[in-house]
Amino acid sequence: MIYGLTDLKQKEVINIENGEKLGFIDDIEFEAESGTVAALVIMGRSRMWGLLGKDEDIVLTVRDIELIGRDTILVRYSEAPSGGKNMRKKFIFENFFEKK
Repeated sequence: MIYGLTDLKQKEVINIENGEKLGFIDDIEFEAESGTVAALVIMGRSRMWGLLGKDEDIVLTVRDIELIGRDTILVRYSEAPSGGKNMRKKFIFENFFEKK
């Protein structure tokens, strides 16, 4: 089946590794030479209205996609070994309250 960007942007992306809702597709990356889709991109969301920056973008390669359904896209996604969301929160608060 062929999907357009508009169709994909309306489908919620869910990680089947842990059941987490990752968000909605914001962009698509293409390989220029072959014209094939290389990845789907979910832009990082703002934290505290942008005051604390934003989360990292989630780039899902075509190999990460398990199933594109009517309402959802199921993916197998493992976070980068940077420690995930909890480590980022810990880093922000440790630096915010650091004594100088």
